[in-house]
Amino acid sequence: MAISADLEPVSPLRIVAGREHIDLPAAERAVADLLRALGRDPDSAHLADTPRRVAGAYAEMLTPREFALTTFPNDEGYDELVLAKDIPVQSLCEHHLLPFQGVAHVGYLPGDRILGLSKLARVVELFARDFQVQERLTKQVADWLQGHLAPKGVGVVIEAEHQCMSLRGVRAVGSRTVTSALHGVLRDKPSSRQEFFALTGLTP
Repeated sequence: MAISADLEPVSPLRIVAGREHIDLPAAERAVADLLRALGRDPDSAHLADTPRRVAGAYAEMLTPREFALTTFPNDEGYDELVLAKDIPVQSLCEHHLLPFQGVAHVGYLPGDRILGLSKLARVVELFARDFQVQERLTKQVADWLQGHLAPKGVGVVIEAEHQCMSLRGVRAVGSRTVTSALHGVLRDKPSSRQEFFALTGLTP
């Protein structure tokens, strides 16, 4: 079946840019100072390049990739839940600077426009590449999608293991933290909320 060009317009909502400039030389010096404070010699053969590597690694983990959030007209009037499951999440705990990682389940009920599915993962990455707490990360993704996509509802669930819990302190290896944020119909209508949680594999 031929498709008219009139049905193909794409509307970019915005271009997402990187965060504040990261001073890599200053970060390298700070890592070297940390190594010294921990009783290690940053000039030793095994650690000589560690400050550069660590600074580069943190810069990468804290810098989201640019993307255009494009949407398409919901010409067919699709009004059922759209859900992307098991989106990988990696972020840094702002309390210990240790990673936490897991998966995000992001769903929405379309309004006038629908979103390219890969963009749901891009929005998760946008907020995950920062010093974070999981509760705030979950809410930021949901709030941003609600504000920029204007759907009838948004639901976000993140399940993650925190190395600040598994490697230190209580050392609860394998323990996962689950957080959720809901807007619109997915928050206010019990049947829609139940459907969302059921599709994510969680019990409301």
